[in-house]
Amino acid sequence: MVLSRFWLVIFISSIVFVVFSLFSGDSYTIDHVLNGKKDDPILISEKFAEELPVFIKDSIKKAPDQTIIIDRDANNADTTYVFKNQTVKIYSGVQKSDGLLPTCKSTLLDLIIPLIAYLAFFCGLMELLIISGASGKLAIVLSPVFVKVFPSIPKNHPSISYMTLNFAANFLGLDSAATPFGLKAMESLQEINPDKDKASDAQIMFMVLHASGLTLIATSIIGYRAAANASNPADVMLPCIITSFIGTIAAFLIVGAKQKINFKSASLVAVLIALIAGIIGLLMYVNHLDLIGKNYFTSNLSALILIGIIAFTLVFSFINEKKFTTASTTVFDAFVVGANNGVKTGVTIFPYVLGMLVAISLFRNSGLFEIISNWIAFIFSNMGVNKQITDALPVALLRPFSSAGSRGFLIDSMNTFGADSLTARLSSIFQCSAESTFYVIAVYFGSVNIKNTRYALGTMLLVDLICVITAIFVATWFF
Repeated sequence: MVLSRFWLVIFISSIVFVVFSLFSGDSYTIDHVLNGKKDDPILISEKFAEELPVFIKDSIKKAPDQTIIIDRDANNADTTYVFKNQTVKIYSGVQKSDGLLPTCKSTLLDLIIPLIAYLAFFCGLMELLIISGASGKLAIVLSPVFVKVFPSIPKNHPSISYMTLNFAANFLGLDSAATPFGLKAMESLQEINPDKDKASDAQIMFMVLHASGLTLIATSIIGYRAAANASNPADVMLPCIITSFIGTIAAFLIVGAKQKINFKSASLVAVLIALIAGIIGLLMYVNHLDLIGKNYFTSNLSALILIGIIAFTLVFSFINEKKFTTASTTVFDAFVVGANNGVKTGVTIFPYVLGMLVAISLFRNSGLFEIISNWIAFIFSNMGVNKQITDALPVALLRPFSSAGSRGFLIDSMNTFGADSLTARLSSIFQCSAESTFYVIAVYFGSVNIKNTRYALGTMLLVDLICVITAIFVATWFF
């Protein structure tokens, strides 16, 4: 219900603001809201050539393509004059994201189709894990811990193994693998959900922990910083780990308190201590490496582990081939069945993702998001907050809505302020330490047709806020 109302508010408020901007004269046209593409120039006016200043009119006539660009500035959008059919179209600024109709197209072609491909492959592997018995063995090993965190899940339930693989993939920055594992976990949890339209306690706990974004290897962030010529692209790795870890602990405590989980359990404490010790040990190892060593280690660790998971699945399936024979199938046929299920899942979640991304596109292109962002930055600046911090806030504000959008702000902050500035480093931490909350909710709950998400959305946004505050303190402390 909360998600539905929020979605409606975004749509209706954006449409009202777009119409108001048009009739108030703030916008010359609203066509870009519907048909524009990201980074396209925005039409702000159209005049007859005679209405323009003489020097502009003469310059246009002399230009080979009858197009001139003035006020060229690396930090500001160019103003472009294009002469065509006796009129001059004036463009200024660039579009922040694709318009409504291009978003519909790109959601299918650039997001859903690749996602379906990932789902097909990894769901095929998971089918092998199920039939071979590997998932059951993993569930048995981890049950003592998971039954404390998820008391409503029966002991040795297969969802335990799927959640473990999802957490591990997120931990290592393996987004392509994390989503299929997570969707399989939601499907498995839905089987034991007594109310199929309402999110269960276990599903909410899983979703919030997933969205808290605990990441050990921030490979993509390091890559962006390296491309921006940062002096040490990996220097944000430790702040990212600290921020995301605090966010994960906060998520567990908030949801755990709501669900009355026993925090004094010895197994929980032991696992938490082991996790902290493992993170510290890995950080100490990475910290003593030079720049080349850090880049080499972070770029290869995740890939090696993913290959290891694939190799283990295939080898274990081969060793236990008799179980496939008993199930009247073969290893390859089982993979195909799982892949088919992955394709079906991708088709199921498409409408949910489309609805959310179209709403976000309208919200950004309407200009309403920018106004809200500017007001928040203004409030923070008047509270005495460092301007370098307020300049990074657009990444934090957009991250729950769109990973691609916040990534655009991240890259822009590095280009504008320098990769080694506090703004760019803080933006990197924002990008790394949180999830695209609304996208995640649409995908995961949509995959099992959950209508009532209960307190999941509110809790996930609260965790996002905690991560933002933590990131500011950590970045200020480190840099």
